[in-house]
Amino acid sequence: MAVYAIGDIQGCYAELQQLLEQIHFDVKKDQLWMTGDLVNRGPQSLAVLRFIYSLGDRVVSVLGNHDLHLLAVAAGVRDLFPEDTLAPILAAPDREELITWLRYRPLFYQDPLLGVTLIHAGLPPQWDITTAEACASELEAVLQGPGWQNFLAHMYGDKPDNWCDSLEGWDRLRLIANCLTRLRYCNTKGQLKLKIKGSPEVKTKELIPWFEMPDRASRGSRIIFGHWATLGVGAYDDSVFALDGGCVWGGQLVALRLDDENPQWFAVNCRGHSRPTI
Repeated sequence: MAVYAIGDIQGCYAELQQLLEQIHFDVKKDQLWMTGDLVNRGPQSLAVLRFIYSLGDRVVSVLGNHDLHLLAVAAGVRDLFPEDTLAPILAAPDREELITWLRYRPLFYQDPLLGVTLIHAGLPPQWDITTAEACASELEAVLQGPGWQNFLAHMYGDKPDNWCDSLEGWDRLRLIANCLTRLRYCNTKGQLKLKIKGSPEVKTKELIPWFEMPDRASRGSRIIFGHWATLGVGAYDDSVFALDGGCVWGGQLVALRLDDENPQWFAVNCRGHSRPTI
């Protein structure tokens, strides 16, 4: 069995199929790990969602910020943005089946045999892997429960911006969601700086990529993540692997084989369907 992690697809169905052909994906025995953001901005979000759903237990897909945005729109607590490409999902006859499936996706996944953790965005410096898993489980329980719409109505916002174990209520859940689905940079005090999206080459001295925080409690853990198209695909800090090749912006859709001793990279070039906002 081969295990492949694939970066943010964002509705780029044709490129996904090309990549699966390149890696010779065998649905009967191989497994796919998705870094989240299955949908939005690309032209075929509905096709991507239906395909990933059809793979059943052959796929693990964590939730990304665009996936949560789809849930918020479906819940009626958020309007579509002009650049969104989610309308076909919302109008689909199998809409409720797909939305329910998406609600039950994890925010954090760890394979103890491979020793690899899968998230969409980042981990704050205060979290070790055990804490990250526990926090993700808190939010997953809410998203999978009867009051899931209430959380989505309170999800948007950048505060609080610093983790504290004593946080409660919507503030606690919002910060958990922001860490796992939006985080790129922290400042020197460990506060999340969520509005900055550029590559580290253009950062100020006060901005540090989350995985380079000097006192990061999760340091040494092997982590797969997406979300950060301007970062560049590759291995960082010896143990974290960035997989968002910016496919929807005309970059690449990237896969990383995880079950080999020396992970192998694969990629297909993408046509581009939108322009990035930096």
